[in-house]
Amino acid sequence: MPTVTEKGIESLSNRGFSRRQIGRVLSAITAGASALPFTEFAQAQEAERRARGGARGAMDPNVVRISSNENPLGPSKEGLEAIMKIAPMGGRYSPTGEQQEFVKTVAEMEGVKEDCVAAYAGSSDPLFRSACAFVSPTRSWTMADPGYGSGASSFIGAKTVKVPLSKDYSHDVEAMIKMDPNAGAYYVCNPNNPSGTLTSREKIEYLLAHKQKDAVVIVDEAYIHFSENAKPASDLVAAGKDVVVLRTFSKVYGMAGIRAGFALGRPDLLAKLRPYGGGMLPITGLACATASMKAKGLVPERMAINKKIRENTFNFMEKKKIKYVPSETNFFMMETGRPGQEVATAFAKEKIMIGRVWAAWPTHVRVTVGTQPEMDKFTAALEKIMA
Repeated sequence: MPTVTEKGIESLSNRGFSRRQIGRVLSAITAGASALPFTEFAQAQEAERRARGGARGAMDPNVVRISSNENPLGPSKEGLEAIMKIAPMGGRYSPTGEQQEFVKTVAEMEGVKEDCVAAYAGSSDPLFRSACAFVSPTRSWTMADPGYGSGASSFIGAKTVKVPLSKDYSHDVEAMIKMDPNAGAYYVCNPNNPSGTLTSREKIEYLLAHKQKDAVVIVDEAYIHFSENAKPASDLVAAGKDVVVLRTFSKVYGMAGIRAGFALGRPDLLAKLRPYGGGMLPITGLACATASMKAKGLVPERMAINKKIRENTFNFMEKKKIKYVPSETNFFMMETGRPGQEVATAFAKEKIMIGRVWAAWPTHVRVTVGTQPEMDKFTAALEKIMA
């Protein structure tokens, strides 16, 4: 069973975590970080439950689900073929070195050394580990608001500082440093969830230049493959900077239910994540992810499909004078002019599940970009609900 090593417990204690807080870390890891209430999956499920008036259980298969930032295209053809090929060998932990091949492929694609890559089941796991490794009750996890990624630090009892986004919806890095110059970690989701907007390389470099020497910058790039303008931070890892980059195959690669992801960082930084959990990745997820990375033209093709559908939706909303935040991802924030939860509930009555509401923007709702037929149903319901 995954647990915290003695070295991990000692580190938590030395950073000021109480026995009770360390117990929460242990319980979280035992349960599995991806199953806890602060993960994207758990929060999306809770939002759907509220929109359904508290109903639980199986959902009507005819319901349009554009709530969890999933990719309706699903896994690639190449990825599915890799799963079928490896599945009969599932009685072995690693029949043909699947994890080694995964790490090698990531390293080649991202331009880093193999010891700068750590494989995980998505990005929720290394996100949780980063909170355990780099922050404390006195040295915060500092992030944007609205933003994603505060749940882990708050859950374990670490100090969490939330800073409003800038007027252009990017991270206000100067304010982040000002509000806590002694933070343990500065978290940048780029593109940001839920705004779908970008933070420039210059701003990330500002954090690196002005943080404390022993602090880190966590750059969560879960949605980077949907953006034409986002600059990956993997070269900062290659340059040996105090950066940890998180990626997942849940989004553009359509593997949310299969689970695969990785963290990039200097070996000494990745080593600090290691004590908080354990276990191996399923060989099916590793094989699917590796094959998907090698599939020629897959990311540009999916980026183009998503962009076209997203722009079609934006054009409709502009004609109807419905405001939204310009997004470069597979989701966007829509202004409703009233409590967002009311609008989400109204959509649920039309058999359309949209995303959740952030406290910082109570009249906005997050909407995932689905297929064109799904978005056609969304816009038809939108016109009715907003009338």
